[in-house]
Amino acid sequence: MSADSEPRKRKHKISAFGREFALPRSRALRIAIGVAFLFGGLLWFLPVLGLWMLPVGFLVLSYEFAVIRRHRRRIVVWWERRRRS
Repeated sequence: MSADSEPRKRKHKISAFGREFALPRSRALRIAIGVAFLFGGLLWFLPVLGLWMLPVGFLVLSYEFAVIRRHRRRIVVWWERRRRS
């Protein structure tokens, strides 16, 4: 079997701030990571944990869920329009 006949595997990456971040292949693990970031963001008053974890959690979950992805895209469009003016 040649390399050309094998189906291409989809790379799980998220682009943010001009950089790409790799995600695990397992859907369950990606969801668990996103939920963990959201939970950590809710504990913002503790050291190391902070509100920065909320957008990261939503970004990871937007890869899996269309509802969150739709909102993320709206925010990106709004941000780009705001930056241009």
